[in-house]
Amino acid sequence: MNIKIKQKLTKKWFLKLQDIISNNIQDLEKDYGSNIKFKKNKWKFGEFRTIEGKVIEKGGVAFSNVVGKFPKNFAKKIPGTKNNENFWSSGVSVVLHPVNPKIPSIHFNTRFICTQKSWFGGGMDLTPCLIDKKERNYFHEELKKMCNLHNKSYYSKYKKLCDKYFYLPHRKEPRGIGGIFFDYKMDNWEKDFLFVKDVGVIFNFLIKNIIRKKMFTKWTKKEKEIQLLKRGRYAEFNLLYDRGTKFGLNSGGNPEAILMSMPPTAKWK
Repeated sequence: MNIKIKQKLTKKWFLKLQDIISNNIQDLEKDYGSNIKFKKNKWKFGEFRTIEGKVIEKGGVAFSNVVGKFPKNFAKKIPGTKNNENFWSSGVSVVLHPVNPKIPSIHFNTRFICTQKSWFGGGMDLTPCLIDKKERNYFHEELKKMCNLHNKSYYSKYKKLCDKYFYLPHRKEPRGIGGIFFDYKMDNWEKDFLFVKDVGVIFNFLIKNIIRKKMFTKWTKKEKEIQLLKRGRYAEFNLLYDRGTKFGLNSGGNPEAILMSMPPTAKWK
């Protein structure tokens, strides 16, 4: 299969996934009694959708298909750019910051990148501000079941990568309860693409169950304060360490789409 067909298939899936996830979130808002919809923001290389609802205080579901040339210094860090800095990149990314502090902040992305090499990357993780062991166990068990359908080694491998990646060295603490994270996945394109699609499907399933379970529960002012402090940590990670933020800003991405991941409000002591 040539690279153009691979690019066409992945782009088609990412566009479909953006619709699936957006509709899922809008259905949750509707069930809560809110008819708030996503605002669609088109730009040269895609479309990012944002929502400010009664369930999701600030959320974004972005699709991008960027074609361009990496800056020389940044290109040195990217595989397949030794003799050519040109690239093709497509993917979908999601960040959901809920109103209710009992619901965790949720992050997801999957992407396909082509230089003179090509690979998949992505993953998902939860950042709760209140401890819920049942929710944590459920989240990881479902991820493990999905991973095991493809390879029995994936879950432990990608969980470790997630724990290592979503860590704030200056705070000496993890950002949240982890999930799975993978990058430079270029083993077998057909199998890797099936895995990436299942990552998107399980994400959509999980957010529906996790958000719906808690969106009607009451919360206190104290719990909201804890949430705002945790959001501060979230902002610190995204601005200081997040690879996706750096990649987006160095690849001609839309700053508004890239920084949609930032929480709507945050606090620091």
